[in-house]
Amino acid sequence: MSNNEELQNTEDQVSGDTQEQAEQSAAAEQELSFEEQTEKLAAELEQALQEAENHKDVAIRAKAESENIRRRAEREITNASKFALERFAREILAVVDSLEKALELPVEHDAQKSMREGIELTYKLLVDTLNKFNIEQIAPLGDAFDPGLHEAMVMQESDEHEPNSVMHVIQMGYSLNGRLIRPARVIVAKGKSPQIDEKA
Repeated sequence: MSNNEELQNTEDQVSGDTQEQAEQSAAAEQELSFEEQTEKLAAELEQALQEAENHKDVAIRAKAESENIRRRAEREITNASKFALERFAREILAVVDSLEKALELPVEHDAQKSMREGIELTYKLLVDTLNKFNIEQIAPLGDAFDPGLHEAMVMQESDEHEPNSVMHVIQMGYSLNGRLIRPARVIVAKGKSPQIDEKA
């Protein structure tokens, strides 16, 4: 082999080594670049997952809020329809009270008897009509006093009635769909006060 050929072989070998090193270096760079890309993609994926989770939370809260608003609106509509008559009922109770007072008057003549019968029929018709619309009378005579339903006008001693019971109804109470619109005005029995012996 000639020198030229040896030189050529050496150059080829050096060139091959250099090319091999360059390829290894490029592969290392590509591998490093691949790892960096993987890390970058993993970070982007993590960020996207976090954003998706945040959007999911916002969507869940929005759905819950809209459901609460819907329920609240339904409840308000139901209450509005249930208690729309409340103002009218309060006003009509004055008519009922007047008829009740008329029925308490004594009947002295035959003409008054027929008038009383007419008042009784009118009163019964009015009370029945109120009941049809869930306006119910609270007639607590003999019941235990309940401050949620009754208004005590007087406390009176009584041997005939249990203490803290309603012994007389001054004015009937009324409720609309179970909600009190006027308490019954009553006289409440109380036990006799102990007698103090003054001679002792």
